Amino acid sequence: MPKVTIVTDKGEIETEVGMNKRLVLAIEEANVDISHRCGGKAKCTTCRVEFLEGEPDKMTPAEKEKLESKGDLGKYRLSCQILVTRDMKVKPLMLVHEQSWDDPGPTPSEQREP
Repeated sequence: MPKVTIVTDKGEIETEVGMNKRLVLAIEEANVDISHRCGGKAKCTTCRVEFLEGEPDKMTPAEKEKLESKGDLGKYRLSCQILVTRDMKVKPLMLVHEQSWDDPGPTPSEQREP
């Protein structure tokens, strides 16, 4: 099983993840309060992560379109659009507690959307 290392201000968290799990869900299941205000549909960019290792070469059309429209292509990736298929090391860039939100947003489905 792939290993995801999540870098936070409190240190690193390592978790083993089943193949093809959505990265946003893997991060959340590791008890990191990553944001996902649109429910994992590549609409809001609050699930953004910086890849330190293991960045996938490809991206979904929805992720590419959203990042291009914001002028952020190449700056970060959307964890809601990434499936864990290999070891990865990521840093979540928008956490719920840093935004003063009550919750992260609607729970993303197990299947990648849109």
